[in-house]
Amino acid sequence: MILLDIRDRPFLAKSSSMGNIVVFSRCHALPAIAPWPVVVPWSTPMTTPHVEIYPTHDALVARSRDLVAERITAAIRDRGRCFIALAGGSTPKPLYAALATADLPWQQLYIFWGDERYVPITHPDSNAGMAKAAWLDQVPIPPDQIFPVPTSAADPQVTAKTYETMLKQAFGTAEDFPSFDIILLGMGDDGHTASLFPHTAALSVRDRGVTVGQKDADPRITFTVPLINHSRCVLFLVSGASKQAALTQVFSPEGDAATYPSRLIAPAGELWWLLDHGAGEPLRDRPGVLWV
Repeated sequence: MILLDIRDRPFLAKSSSMGNIVVFSRCHALPAIAPWPVVVPWSTPMTTPHVEIYPTHDALVARSRDLVAERITAAIRDRGRCFIALAGGSTPKPLYAALATADLPWQQLYIFWGDERYVPITHPDSNAGMAKAAWLDQVPIPPDQIFPVPTSAADPQVTAKTYETMLKQAFGTAEDFPSFDIILLGMGDDGHTASLFPHTAALSVRDRGVTVGQKDADPRITFTVPLINHSRCVLFLVSGASKQAALTQVFSPEGDAATYPSRLIAPAGELWWLLDHGAGEPLRDRPGVLWV
């Protein structure tokens, strides 16, 4: 049996059952425990995304730099500090280089990573190593406010627990899911985001903020869906024509969240999708999309 939580997808909430698929509408409560496979995609109120599509990668980077700088400034103005979780991959690297030239209140930034490969920070595949070289080492953020994933432990499960403890201590809270001011995400050709890969156990984790994701045989440390969805602002950066098929499914009313995990992201705060023309072509005629 597959359990689908569609309480926050009104266009699906008309049905109460479909064969061996049990559908929970807004008036149903989810079971506390259910066997795998389980798809529990939308645990927060439905979020209306801001979708902007730019002609070049340079234009995409410029817009994302401005938006991130605005949200950093607003968080520090309103709450005295800004918690931001960074993404890996090739798409955000130019953004990090651009932010290194910005004039921002660096002393009030707290930096985490939404996912990390299980490699040392000196490894060329390290998300933290890339961000430090492109951005963080160029600006005066206090070193004790930068929190790379500690990947030296033999057991990734231990690392996931350690990183969640570090996160809660930095926030000064015992809450399961503290609210980041900004979480940056990318999306793979397969529709994954962070290290939440299709049809993996990490997609169903709802009782903690950090877990172990799995990319083939390689473990990764990743934020969970509920932690991401507690963010005040989630920003996807997506580029390249190879992303078109996945984006079509992510934005489809009938897409499958187990197959396209980016569908699971529906934050309590803002949701932004910044795309280039190569990636965003399938969305250009959607209502509300800004095609530049």
